[in-house]
Amino acid sequence: MRYKIIILFIILSSTSYSQCAMCKAVVQNGDSKMAESLNSGILYLMIFPYLFLAIGIYLLIKKYKKNKKSVT
Repeated sequence: MRYKIIILFIILSSTSYSQCAMCKAVVQNGDSKMAESLNSGILYLMIFPYLFLAIGIYLLIKKYKKNKKSVT
């Protein structure tokens, strides 16, 4: 099962890598305002995975502490 997941990640990462060239071309042909907007959009999209990860870790720690407290 792990090998299937690894192969899936390799396939998805190779297709996402090709998008970088498109963004670079847009920024090179545009003005500085377009580049700033693109950077802001990337930062905006980057926040959510980290936010979900932090919430998930918080909930796991909270559950672990609750289970540890009820056992003792």
